[in-house]
Order: sequence, then C-alpha cells, then structure tokens
Amino acid sequence: MKPALVRSAAKVDSRRRRVVVAALGASATAAAIGVPRFARAQGAVKIRAGFWPVAAGLPFFAAVEKGYFKEAGLDVEPLKFAGAQQVMEAMLSGRCDGSTNGTGSANLAIGEIAQPGLFKIFATNPSNAKHVLEEFLLPKDSPVKTFADLKGKRVASGPGIQNVTLAKTMLERAGAGTIAVTELPIGQHVAALAAGQIDAAYTLEPTGTVGRLNGTTRVLEAGVVAHYILGDPMAPWHGGAASLTTEFIKKYPAEAKKYIAAYARGIELVRSKPDEARQFMKGYTAIEGPLANEVPLASYMLHNEFKASDLAYF
Repeated sequence: MKPALVRSAAKVDSRRRRVVVAALGASATAAAIGVPRFARAQGAVKIRAGFWPVAAGLPFFAAVEKGYFKEAGLDVEPLKFAGAQQVMEAMLSGRCDGSTNGTGSANLAIGEIAQPGLFKIFATNPSNAKHVLEEFLLPKDSPVKTFADLKGKRVASGPGIQNVTLAKTMLERAGAGTIAVTELPIGQHVAALAAGQIDAAYTLEPTGTVGRLNGTTRVLEAGVVAHYILGDPMAPWHGGAASLTTEFIKKYPAEAKKYIAAYARGIELVRSKPDEARQFMKGYTAIEGPLANEVPLASYMLHNEFKASDLAYF
C-alpha cells in the first residue's frame, strides 16, 4: 500500500509527561481499552494514521507492508504530511485518528494543551548518539568544524515549533550563540545545503544518509538532543511518539487494541530483523532500495516497557 499525500517549553514538557503517565496509570493504553464503552460500528472501521517521511516511522511502514494490520482485520489508511505539526493539527480537527512514530512529542503536547485528553501515546522512539534520529548537517566541503563556527551562519530546521525551538536551544548551548533558524521541509535540506542556500541544517534521518550517499553533505554531530538538551549523549530522547486519539479509542476499543498489537509487531520486526524492515522505507521516505541499508535506526519503546527513569527523560 502506498501512502496518500495529504506556551512555554516547560509547560509543553509537563503536559506531554502527564499524557504518558496517565496512560501508564491506567495499565497503559491497551489495558485501558480492553472493555468496550460504545457499541461497535457496523462494517470495517478505517483507521487514519498520520505520518511524515522520517525513518522513525519504520515500524508503521513495516506493519502496513507486511500486512500485519490486514491480518488483524483492520483497514488502515496511511496519511502523509509535510511535518509533525500537520499530523497533530489533523488529529485536532478529526481528520486523523492517530500519529505514527516520528511525530514530534512536543507537537503532540501542544495539541494536548489545545484540547486536553486528545490522545494516548502507546509507543515512543527514543534516540541518542547510538540510536540516531536527529543531527546537524553541513555541506560536504564546509569549513565548519564546531558549532562555534556556525555563529552568524544561515541555519535551517524542519518545520514546526519542536524542530525550531530545539535547533535554537542546541545551537546556543553548543557555542554558536543566538541564531535565527529558518523552517524548511526536511526533503529540501540536502538540496539547500548543496546549493549553498543554507550553511547548516538540523534534520532527521534519512536526510543525513541521503546527503552522505550522494556526496553532498556531511554530519557535524548526531544524537544532538540527548547531548545538548538532556545533557548526556546516550540519554534516551523520546522525541517522537505513536498515538491514537481518545475519541477513537472510546468509540472503537476493540479495533484500537488490535491496532496497537499489530503496530507492536512492526516494532518487533525492526528490533529483530532490522535489515528486512529497512526495505519498507521505500515509498514512505526519500530512501529506496539498497540505500535503506545505510540508514541508522532509532530505538522504540512500547507503553508497557516504560520505567520511572524513562519517564524522567520524557
């Protein structure tokens, strides 16, 4: 199946954390939906899952292409958006029933602020220097060697408040000072760097791999959020999350439970057979064929795998 196209940082973090804690306190989402509250609708229920083209969405891509959702009797429609913010906006407006991994957790938290109780998170994609998702890219022949060298330079990030805020904060903490960051779709980062339109980009995989393999960009540093935001390069940054709206869970509890179980099979495939799973980036991201083998993968954590230490970092 091919996808269809379609206040303060502290307050956001607090709201996001409460969303996960609430889910865990209810024995996690799967347990919370174990007993139907509404009569099941007649006929197949279409589950509209929003994603944007980043490597972290791999478990969902794999679950679709391997037929895990179909085997569970589910009709899942992948909805492709230009950025995580658009996924959240679609959930708010009722045009989307949930998010896939890679959708910014802070973007989701803003949706939670706008409409408390909007969704439940059932999986995250923690990343760090080992499990790479995010990085700063430079043109291949850039003279920049450290973040301090980016002072006064033109820097871009992916669209949305999470990307821009993180980029600005990390640049300042890493020694570049206060820099204006331009929003740019991640699919344009490599081309903009190669053309000299920008000097650096805070981006997400597979963008870094695309630039490295076509010989136009290089990585300044990867796993930057764990390093400069959490203070430990190996700390788990739960920057993206898979979720379902509370409205969908309440209306279709049986389907929601099946969806989470099928999605978990996608996560298990990525964990146990990463080389096989990587091939399913085709059609969902800018990576295709053998190039998929070069893309670093984020880690994944299901709702029932969270520990107190994970919540502290989240």
